[in-house]
Amino acid sequence: MERSSIRKISGCLWEISRSHRSDMRVPARFYASGAMLDQILADRSLEQLVNVATLPGIVGFALAMPDIHEGYGFPIGGVAAFDLDDGVISPGGIGYDINCGVRLLATGSSFESIREKIPDLAKEIYRQVPSGVGRGNKIAFSSAELDRVLREGARRMVELGYGEPEDLAHIESGGVLDVADPTQVSFQAKQRGQDQLGTMGAGNHFVEIDRIDAIFDAEAAGRMGLFEGQVVIQLHTGSRGLGHQIATDYIRAMNHAMASYGITVPDRELACAPFLSPEGQDYFSAMSAGANFAWANRQLITWEIRKAWNSVLGDDPLRVVYDVAHNIAKVETHEIDGHRKKLLVHRKGATRAFPGQPVIIPGSMGTASFVLEGEQASMRESFGSSCHGAGRRMSRTKAKDMVQGSQLRMELEAMGITVQAGSMSGLAEEAPAAYKDIGEVVGTVVTAGIARKVAKLVPVGIMKG
Repeated sequence: MERSSIRKISGCLWEISRSHRSDMRVPARFYASGAMLDQILADRSLEQLVNVATLPGIVGFALAMPDIHEGYGFPIGGVAAFDLDDGVISPGGIGYDINCGVRLLATGSSFESIREKIPDLAKEIYRQVPSGVGRGNKIAFSSAELDRVLREGARRMVELGYGEPEDLAHIESGGVLDVADPTQVSFQAKQRGQDQLGTMGAGNHFVEIDRIDAIFDAEAAGRMGLFEGQVVIQLHTGSRGLGHQIATDYIRAMNHAMASYGITVPDRELACAPFLSPEGQDYFSAMSAGANFAWANRQLITWEIRKAWNSVLGDDPLRVVYDVAHNIAKVETHEIDGHRKKLLVHRKGATRAFPGQPVIIPGSMGTASFVLEGEQASMRESFGSSCHGAGRRMSRTKAKDMVQGSQLRMELEAMGITVQAGSMSGLAEEAPAAYKDIGEVVGTVVTAGIARKVAKLVPVGIMKG
């Protein structure tokens, strides 16, 4: 993408007009500070965003957040809304890790009061939460019980004793999408997920102990029960092998089905089907089941973290502040051309940011994370969406070439951050140098009026697969 193809609409909003390419149905827009432009232009992410703008039934514009980088089909950080009647659904607009998301837990403890216990806590959380590629859990679910989890999400985990009813009030969609249908999930997908509930996985997934370093909005922080110096815990994971297999199955099915609907796409990774077609509805039901699995997964991990906390520090109920999805498609009502309309909103590496809703933005290891709150402007400007993290600026391979995991671990520990990790190469992949500046990404979102800053978190303990 040439810089000459981009024009600035406002302070941090840029547009590639429909005239850029004859097959575009809507403009392509993205948020970025001027300093970010060279990073964004360095990969194929804007070309991918233009491709999204060609999909049938897309409304308004194809949009990307400031953490945009190249992904599968859609760029990561991509948001697109489709008309329910003549629009499509695309697995590439949701991702392989369906409902990868973040949950924030608040403790009643200050960092200074438990500082000496942080290494023991990190070690115990790492022991309680299974992590790593393909790693399973000792807690296994029968086929019938797994189907109930796929249908009922976090709600079923609470019924089984892995949480409290009040947890559900602080999870996006209450931790369940009611349109889920386990019969649309393949046997192979279920087999992959059979023992993976309550497990973290690898890659950029983590559990992190944080200290609240700053409060920016005392009123919003008070509503969320957050205070300066407080210890909070983030967990970031999704639907594991089950979600990956759902995506694999339906990308294959849609690649075969597109011709029968007269759909052509500029990139086969954008395989799609009309939302109301049998293929579209089957995938939506399976994707929703995968999302429910992810919410159930984070609920069971919450129970494991609570066990670890109680073992090391005694009884201090860990409260769910909020749980957000950032790889999902949902039917939502938005205003288009002055009319309220139901749309299918794809968010891939983007977080819902409805007015007043907590938005959790994890940074890279050794840097900061942020808690934001959605603003009213997000409904006008971004289909109620925000960024989801710092966003990669370096491939995992390049990061491993440049960073030695053991050296990074020593650097983190010299900063006072306890590290528990199963793989030094995996640790190197997630080095802070591999990511954009989280402060600049969040600052762009705030400048755009999509969300406002509530609190800044800094890590004191990191647990990775």
